[in-house]
Amino acid sequence: MVWTWRYEKADGSEVAPGNGQAEEFAGQGDAETWIGENWKQLAEDGVDRAVLLDDGREIYSMSLHEG
Repeated sequence: MVWTWRYEKADGSEVAPGNGQAEEFAGQGDAETWIGENWKQLAEDGVDRAVLLDDGREIYSMSLHEG
C-alpha cells in the first residue's frame, strides 16, 4: 500500500505539490504526521484541501484553513 496526499483548491481542482513531486508514505500514520508538519506551508502555497489516498482510493479529505 502506498499512501499519498492529493491537494485541491476550494473548487475541487487539483493543485500540484509545491516541489512538483507527490510524497509517498508507507502507512497512514506517516502520511498524517507529514501533513501535520506541512499543512501551513501548503495553505500558503494555495492549497485549500488535502485528500488522503491509499493506493489511489480516497480515505478522507480535510480543509487546510484554520477555524
